[in-house]
Amino acid sequence: MAITKNLQYYKFSAYGFLKNLRFFDAFFILFLVDAGMTYSQIGILYAVREIIINIFEIPSGIIADTFGRKTSLIASFIIYILSFAVFYFTKDFWFFMLGFSLYGMADAFRSGTHKGMMMDYLKSKSWANQKILYYGYTRSWSQKGSAISSLLAGILVFYTGEYQNIFLYSMIPYLINLFLIISYPKDLNYPMNKKKTKPKVKMNTLSLIQTIKQPKVLMLINTSALFSAYLKAVKDYIQPLMVNLALMIPVLMYVDVDKKNGLLIGVFYFIIYIITSRASQLASKMASKALRNIPYLTLVLGFFAGIACGVFYFYEMWILSMLFFVIVYIIENLRKPILTGYVTDHVPGEILTSVLSVQSLLKTAITAILALVFGVLADMFGIGISFIGVSLSLVIISGIVNIISTHKQQETTSLK
Repeated sequence: MAITKNLQYYKFSAYGFLKNLRFFDAFFILFLVDAGMTYSQIGILYAVREIIINIFEIPSGIIADTFGRKTSLIASFIIYILSFAVFYFTKDFWFFMLGFSLYGMADAFRSGTHKGMMMDYLKSKSWANQKILYYGYTRSWSQKGSAISSLLAGILVFYTGEYQNIFLYSMIPYLINLFLIISYPKDLNYPMNKKKTKPKVKMNTLSLIQTIKQPKVLMLINTSALFSAYLKAVKDYIQPLMVNLALMIPVLMYVDVDKKNGLLIGVFYFIIYIITSRASQLASKMASKALRNIPYLTLVLGFFAGIACGVFYFYEMWILSMLFFVIVYIIENLRKPILTGYVTDHVPGEILTSVLSVQSLLKTAITAILALVFGVLADMFGIGISFIGVSLSLVIISGIVNIISTHKQQETTSLK
């Protein structure tokens, strides 16, 4: 099945590409460590960001569904730019707290909003059967954006020897994206069956509660949120591994170590995101195989890859550790389009953004806990042990949750 590529498809793709031109992403942990932060302090900052997202997540989803999705996205990107400015101008812990808080608020107003807009657009065009393939391909452009972002960031660090300037450069694509969102058709501002009705916050809220109480919807939200939270909490801690890997490579021997590391880390991330871009495109093929319980199977495989990453990290086998970290990334990018499609199948279009916001809310709550635990464990026992401990705990927890969810679904089916 081929997807329909019109002007709006390219706008959706450009949105993801520009959104992921966050040049600081490849060096965020290194930037914070360079500014004097301990892993525990970094864990606190990450946790604060997720708490702020929690506070604004569901209200932002309801506001987007009720008063306009474009408005929500525009506000989000303005707040992102303010947060970049804070990181550029300071290296103080409490100002970092402000920067992370602004970033969290922006994330809350963005998360789920664009996906809801895209899924509703597909329904309005009678292209809903393309949703996994369509989202997979547009998401692949997000990964390409991350790849280009990492490579450019590595080049910038190589030539300047500093991490802080990359926050300034990150403002440029976000300003462009702001104007791109403004150019979206007015019809995308609201769900298609609400365009001629007045905003009804109470009705949307009640519909949201009834929808997420369904066992199937709740299970999909849980399994999607858990793995995304895991990756979000641990992904930046791989940067010290990349430093060790860069030191092993016998190139640029006479160049300043920080500059060499910056360039090679950018190359490492570039390769990772090119691979994950392809994984997003292949998601629909995986879904078409009709494998039994894809959400749970990929969830557990991802956590076992995290355990392997930690084991090899502990024994300083950097290449193998990096390989299993890449597998974690690949699994996330296979899962995301599939699970978004599954959720869309079970949720009314007029509250889709709100349901996706609930999913993001759960993800941010889990991320806050995992980020704090991971940071403390990393300070106490090292990053390798932290990877092993967190990943193994999640294997056990996800197994228990899967058994309970399966039992509840069977009970619901028998009652019908």
